[in-house]
Amino acid sequence: MAKNGLVQSRVIILFTTLVVVGIIGYIVSLVARGYQFDIDKFKFLANGILVVKSDPDGASIYVNGDLRGATNQNLKLSPSSYDIEVKKDGHISWKKRLNIKKEEVTQISAQLFKTAASLSPITFDGATNPIVSSDFSKIAYINNQGLWVMSVSSLPIGFPNEPKKITDALSTSSKYAFSPNSREILLTTDNGTYLLNSNEFTAQNQRVNIGSKVDETLKTWNKEKTQKDTAELKYLPLELNDIFKRKVSKFSFSPDATMVMYQASSEAKIKENLIPTLPGSSTQQQERDIKIGKTYIYDIKEDKNFEVGDENNNLYWLPTSRHLISAETGKIVIMDYDGTNRQTVFSGNYIAPHAYPFVNASKLLILTNLGSDSQIPNLYSLSIK
Repeated sequence: MAKNGLVQSRVIILFTTLVVVGIIGYIVSLVARGYQFDIDKFKFLANGILVVKSDPDGASIYVNGDLRGATNQNLKLSPSSYDIEVKKDGHISWKKRLNIKKEEVTQISAQLFKTAASLSPITFDGATNPIVSSDFSKIAYINNQGLWVMSVSSLPIGFPNEPKKITDALSTSSKYAFSPNSREILLTTDNGTYLLNSNEFTAQNQRVNIGSKVDETLKTWNKEKTQKDTAELKYLPLELNDIFKRKVSKFSFSPDATMVMYQASSEAKIKENLIPTLPGSSTQQQERDIKIGKTYIYDIKEDKNFEVGDENNNLYWLPTSRHLISAETGKIVIMDYDGTNRQTVFSGNYIAPHAYPFVNASKLLILTNLGSDSQIPNLYSLSIK
């Protein structure tokens, strides 16, 4: 009997242990999925988790106007719509309305820009008709000394980043264009057309007029661009790839190739659910009926399509791949890729649409005469981070 009692006790202990472990495991799984115990209702309630990060770090998080802590933490919120604001002294506040869903993690990364951006001159002898290469890595411009090219990158200290003279003896009426890979410049003057290396100096008396080879050069460049476009379009779902080939006038992929900005040349409808829906994907209002002349952003990972402007907007990718620069008359705006959270990072005299990003997204390159009509415009570095 004693032996049977001992066995029964062990069974009860084992069973109790399994039950307790099971209950604890179940509670842990609920907490991990965002559930929170409500003392008043004496039960676990389903929540969503909001993950808030910011650059720079250490910003304050406000939910419906109430301070809820600092960035780089998880907030448990009941399923609903919330007005989220991220604030930091000396920076423009980040604002967006988000829909929180139960048992889903919503992640946001707020880029905060300075409230008082600082200007530093890059050129001093004028910069006429600046153009940017297709990959936004270089800027070319003319002044009374010749044609110059500047790398729009932030190199380590000790490495030169000043503009380089590419050729001399030019008039401001000269025309020029970058090759698709930005390694060459096609220069057209009153005396001829020349193909120049964009990384080294070629004196006037060393320039070679390519004459009849201009069409051949342009044909080669168009072929390179077509091949590049075809390769990039492979990132898109098959149906959207077909729309882009027939009903889109121009497009540009984000630097990390996860999104694409495009302008519609014809009306079309993007079908729903081209890819499976991801948990925690954007809840911002999208537009899948595309219209002529409108500009859109398609998120390849989340199968979301957002209207961000029209043919009158000058929009460029910021290297973060999550933001756009809108070069508008009298101001420069940075917005999230879905068209929300428009932040004016510069307001004043500059020559639109000449506002281009540096590679590390901390600065913009703008063309301005600082409001003086008697001065020749120059290129300035605008520090926004």
